[in-house]
Amino acid sequence: MHLASDTFDDGGRMPPRTALAVPAEPGPVAFSENRNPHLSWSDVPDSTESFVITCIDRDCPSAPDDVNTTDREVPASLPRVPFVHWLLADIPSDVREIDEAAHSAEVTEGGKAPHAAPAGTHGRNDYTSWFDGDPEMHGAYHGYDGPAPPWNDSVVHRYDFTVHAIDVPSLGLAPGFTFEELSEAMDGHVLDSATITGEYASNPRLH
Repeated sequence: MHLASDTFDDGGRMPPRTALAVPAEPGPVAFSENRNPHLSWSDVPDSTESFVITCIDRDCPSAPDDVNTTDREVPASLPRVPFVHWLLADIPSDVREIDEAAHSAEVTEGGKAPHAAPAGTHGRNDYTSWFDGDPEMHGAYHGYDGPAPPWNDSVVHRYDFTVHAIDVPSLGLAPGFTFEELSEAMDGHVLDSATITGEYASNPRLH
């Protein structure tokens, strides 16, 4: 399979309009347009019955001690863990493209509804736990919500967008499924996959 985007080049920087947060003056950050990027895929296995899309930040800090703290940076030596930004399952087999901003075009306080996907079924992303306890932002976050890495992180974050060709028309997941539930449901059903990676940083020093 082959995956591409008109929004960013594989290995290149994602534009600020695809982020949830951008550097700002006064800062340190402000909400952005939160637009999902364009994606298109080809060279699909003949027996494909549906598709799954995921977006995972592989550079999320594993400990919050220094995150978004003035006068210090999150050290590059800190171990990193995945952060889920987008889960989309049961995309019909005749779909080969998702337009920019088709699934997200703004920041939705409290998260988008789980039934808001124009094609396929949206899962829950990790902003659900990130905003837990925030009186203005807490809620269940579904579908795409873009990059907002710590504004004092010392590394540029990498966002892996992956499309999986699936051999069944539906994985049987209810809207709002988790990454763990998706991974379990996909086991033994993936015919092929393709990934492209975009980079993004909120730290002005890394721009």
